[in-house]
Amino acid sequence: MFSTAVIAGSTIRFGSRLISVGDSEGMVLRIAGKPSSREPVENRFGALRGYRLEYDFDNKTVFITVIQGRVSDIQEIYR
Repeated sequence: MFSTAVIAGSTIRFGSRLISVGDSEGMVLRIAGKPSSREPVENRFGALRGYRLEYDFDNKTVFITVIQGRVSDIQEIYR
């Protein structure tokens, strides 16, 4: 049986550095590195709003949503 937990927050730690809601996409890439995947985020009309960056770790996946160049949401999914 599998169990997952989703945690949304305003910060996430990568090593000794923090990424927070409001940080720039450039800051995320400098701190966290290249994401495992980068999916577009569109509005209801199909226009590009930003990207959802995915980072995979041994026991969790981190999704960082970047809208208009700034972090708008951080989610951790524990496996």
